[in-house]
Amino acid sequence: MVVDTVNRNLDALHGYMALRKKALGLEELRMYDLNVPLADEPETRIPYGKAVEMVTDGLAPLGREYLDVLKKGFSSRWIDVYENQGKRKGAYSWGSYGTHPYILLNYNGTLRDVFTIAHEAGHSLHTWFSHAGQPQVYADYTIFLAEVASTTNEALLLESLLEKAPKEEKVFLLNHYLDQVRTTVYRQTMFAEFERETHSLAEKGEALTAGLLCELWKELNERYHGPEMLLDDALSVEWARIPHFYSAFYVYKYVTGFAAAGCLSSNILHGGEEERKRYIRFLSRGSSAYSLDILREAGVDMTSPVPLEQTLRSFREKTSLLEDLLG
Repeated sequence: MVVDTVNRNLDALHGYMALRKKALGLEELRMYDLNVPLADEPETRIPYGKAVEMVTDGLAPLGREYLDVLKKGFSSRWIDVYENQGKRKGAYSWGSYGTHPYILLNYNGTLRDVFTIAHEAGHSLHTWFSHAGQPQVYADYTIFLAEVASTTNEALLLESLLEKAPKEEKVFLLNHYLDQVRTTVYRQTMFAEFERETHSLAEKGEALTAGLLCELWKELNERYHGPEMLLDDALSVEWARIPHFYSAFYVYKYVTGFAAAGCLSSNILHGGEEERKRYIRFLSRGSSAYSLDILREAGVDMTSPVPLEQTLRSFREKTSLLEDLLG
């Protein structure tokens, strides 16, 4: 279903490729051009206290129960905020049953760092509500659900910032979102389709030679990225450097998680108290039921193409909005 739904919407990605080519003033669009931002990230550094305010404001639609725990985390030293000598890079959330969650950040005051706070807070509050609501045996949530809460927070923060942002910042935010969909939905679905085809070939008894896999990878990239993308020959062997393929059919969970989060955030923004209660129940369920059932209780049916179609519709709408802003 995921592969079929995304394939029906490849024209939306082709449109974004055309917009990128035009915005960057390129005669030829190549894969490495996708790493070039269409707008610079705002240079103004955001103090950590201001970032906390931005995240809290963005997550206000989740309601008082959620915000009370969030504010407690910010004020009770759950977070190791800044870089330090010997400190690990990146950002992580961790916790054990019977303790509050902990967050490791390396905050530098960028807008991306503000999204990271929202993301990791999503993981931590998912952990907090699951541990509070379940006995230890059911307290941990599945990988299938792990990125839903964190990505829901990012989606809510994005909508909050877009409402207030000046033009240049709005271009940056839209570019940020569209590239998230490109890499998390389209690219990961392409990975999943590559896996599906290789397993199908193996089941038919065909030899999975490097040449065959390179040809399949190139064909998928041509189909997904469309006529505006000029592919270099070396790209054909990119499949060989992707470690996720050693964990069979892992990557589709990125797609389903992103789509579920988009659907949940939309329900929360356009709903009321019932939608907020459903979301808190979702966070509190841990692994006490099947993941699909937990999401269905929250108002998202992942056995239907609707959540993914809604995400891809949002991608189309935000591509058009970005095109209008870029003129």
